[in-house]
Amino acid sequence: MLLRLPYLAVSSVFAFIRLLSMNAVDKDIEILTLRHQLAVLQRQIDRPRITPADRALLAALLHRLPRPKLRQLHLIVSPETVLRWHRDLVCRRHADASRRRQSGRPPTHHRIQALVLRLARENSSWGYRRIHGELAVLGIKVAPSTVWEVLRAHGIEPAPERDRQTWAAFLRGQAHAILACDFFTITILNGATLYVFAVIEHANRRIRILGATAHPTADWVTQAERNLVMDVPDAGSTARYLIRDRDSKFTRASDAVFEAEGIEIVTTGIRVPRMNSIMERWVQTCRHELLDRALIWNQAHLLHALAEFESFHNQRRPHRTLNSAAPLRPLPEPIIEPDRFDRLDVRRRDRLGGLLHEYAHAA
Repeated sequence: MLLRLPYLAVSSVFAFIRLLSMNAVDKDIEILTLRHQLAVLQRQIDRPRITPADRALLAALLHRLPRPKLRQLHLIVSPETVLRWHRDLVCRRHADASRRRQSGRPPTHHRIQALVLRLARENSSWGYRRIHGELAVLGIKVAPSTVWEVLRAHGIEPAPERDRQTWAAFLRGQAHAILACDFFTITILNGATLYVFAVIEHANRRIRILGATAHPTADWVTQAERNLVMDVPDAGSTARYLIRDRDSKFTRASDAVFEAEGIEIVTTGIRVPRMNSIMERWVQTCRHELLDRALIWNQAHLLHALAEFESFHNQRRPHRTLNSAAPLRPLPEPIIEPDRFDRLDVRRRDRLGGLLHEYAHAA
């Protein structure tokens, strides 16, 4: 509108200059012609689209004409509409001038808003009054209505309607105590099928590749699980549940390995992969980022590729659930100094022949 309105004004000025050289008869003929064209167009268009710039120009040109004269004109809008446009322009001008004179209440500091949202998300039973009281305890003076407005602006109910615990919130609260495991297959170049056994921790998304074999017997699975239970406590895990499917490769002897460590076995339903969705999602990631993009020669080559991907996944790959951090590597402090961006030098390191890329600042 800022560019269209001056354009329409300049065009109108040139049109007015052109009319100065015309006699009265030519002007009357042109007016009659334009009125007839306007009547033809009004028969074809029910509701014309008028831009704000068009409204401003029509209101500026026609507001001096008396109402009886306006009613005689064949306008695409009613005279009352043109007069209303002019009143709106005048009101908007006075409103802008009033806002410039009155500064109003200053906006709430962004850190206070972030703290209000944090208290609401960490305490689902707190209403805006309870959050306001907690802010007062911390020495932060804001009005209760300010807390209410911050919550509403971010789509959070100010009243404690958030106290109902959802299934997703329950799983997030129990994630530190859950492990999940599964088998997935890969066909190598000679046509043989290899079975890969992997375990993931729900809390930090750390993955462990327990091995790959062409014949996953019950003894092989039991030994892989023994290796896992010896490593999990050393890594600081507090797992108390293991989610697995009903595959026949999991026997009573293999379950006893976990039960001896106080880990309860939770089996998924038949043909219900969503009950082990986090593990299934990682399998899809492994296929999409590694196995579907590489030709695996043999079992040794597969174990090497999976070991590299395990290290990349745990040390470098960002995860949305972890706020873009890696499972075993927290996010560094953000760069806030502008001069550091001028010296920004990011280098790339290729893994597995370029299938995986790692980026880091140059030393």
